[in-house]
Amino acid sequence: MGHVDPLALRRAASTAETAHANRTWWDTEAAGYYAEHGPFLGDDDLVWGPEGWSEELLGLLGPVAARDVLEIGGGAAQGGRWARHAGARVVSCDLSMGMLRQAGAIDAARGWPRMALLQCDGIALPFADASFDVAFTAYGVLPFVADSAQVMREVCRVLRPGGRFVFSCTHPFRWAFPDEPDESGLTVRFSYFDRTPYVEQGSDGQATYAEHHRTIGDRVREVVGAGLRVVDLVEPEWPQGHEQEWGGWSPVRGRLIPGTLIVVADKPAEKH
Repeated sequence: MGHVDPLALRRAASTAETAHANRTWWDTEAAGYYAEHGPFLGDDDLVWGPEGWSEELLGLLGPVAARDVLEIGGGAAQGGRWARHAGARVVSCDLSMGMLRQAGAIDAARGWPRMALLQCDGIALPFADASFDVAFTAYGVLPFVADSAQVMREVCRVLRPGGRFVFSCTHPFRWAFPDEPDESGLTVRFSYFDRTPYVEQGSDGQATYAEHHRTIGDRVREVVGAGLRVVDLVEPEWPQGHEQEWGGWSPVRGRLIPGTLIVVADKPAEKH
């Protein structure tokens, strides 16, 4: 819940309504989002969340050199570029063509080879079975789909045996609190167990933005139910000296409650 709209509420939102709303929202906001957050994210870095912890520091993906890597919900493909610079063969995909155009603009402005980019929905990845060694998404896809369990199943399908999937998302604990960066965001106002989506809608009642909540237990069950094995749950602490706010993420809250959840999972190797 990174922003609040006057017509924001908690209500049901179907797979189709969610996809249409979020594709349109990210298409519209792509340039502005990059202008606001691009300096923090970097053009070729994999930052796991507003706390600022990068893959360079955490090393969650394992070796990527000479491996086939899929970035899902990659936005402007910053994480994909990091993996490419580390020697991987990378495809970065996103639901939003606006975000993919932003990715292309970054490559053009920097004089970098164009990333392999693909527009697709994370619940229906257009790749053959066992196509990738590593898949990841940093705050992409999972909050923005109605059926995140299907994303997990698709990731498991396109991973090779022994492959790794790492994703980060808003820490589920955060959903119990108002999305405010100051002390007002430290008082529980909502039920952690209420999985009703957060929806912003127009005056016509049609959703313009939607996020879907899952508990930590839900996330783990979705991973395991897809056929993956949980390797680690990472709750990065707010670093000393980091004073930059990002929506409801802030030093005030970050030093007291977790803001990001990172899940590391592997696809079991085939038994001989």
